[in-house]
Amino acid sequence: MKQTLPKLNLILIAVSFVIIVLGFALMAGAPSGEVYNPDIFSFRRITVGPMLSLFGFVSMIFAILYRRKKK
Repeated sequence: MKQTLPKLNLILIAVSFVIIVLGFALMAGAPSGEVYNPDIFSFRRITVGPMLSLFGFVSMIFAILYRRKKK
């Protein structure tokens, strides 16, 4: 049975998925309930997490479309 994507593409997809999950994990944290929690506006949640997730999604597209050059 022939695979649709080569092994290298599958590895790149797995790495991209891990990056996306890491970005979402950085955005997570304790919610701001009845008491105001200023941590919801931290640099990690507002900037680092979304940028890491965006990078993961872009690298996922690259991983799916990547083709090795034929000799």
